[in-house]
Amino acid sequence: MLKAFNTLRISSSGLSAERLRMDTIASNIANVNTTRGADGQPYKRKVAVFQENLNNELNKQTGRYEDVPTGVKAVGIEEDNSPMRRVYDPSNPDADVQGYVTMPNVNILNEMADMIVATRAYEANVSAVNSEKSMFLKALEIGR
Repeated sequence: MLKAFNTLRISSSGLSAERLRMDTIASNIANVNTTRGADGQPYKRKVAVFQENLNNELNKQTGRYEDVPTGVKAVGIEEDNSPMRRVYDPSNPDADVQGYVTMPNVNILNEMADMIVATRAYEANVSAVNSEKSMFLKALEIGR
């Protein structure tokens, strides 16, 4: 594929990554008070994990194969193993014999901060795509 489109590929992979990150954060916020999931345990905070996506391509100038960045890719969604919160609520059906309920390890303030960061990164990728599109259109006008 044309190298001119590498920037679009990189930006679009960033858009997909940030969308997954926002979906994961939304899931964490939705489950901030879930004390019993399908496995009978409190909800564990989830974190999207990404890594750089590289293609091994031949450099025509040097004759060597090189890793060319093509964006990011999701490698999974992992559970956060930070400690759970314990809240005293003896009226809760999930309370232990001392009256404490094990709550999810989701901190709503951290999730909101992460959501703002993900939103800003998404916006930056949209801006990059729009700039790239504008440059391609200007290049096409030159050819007329």
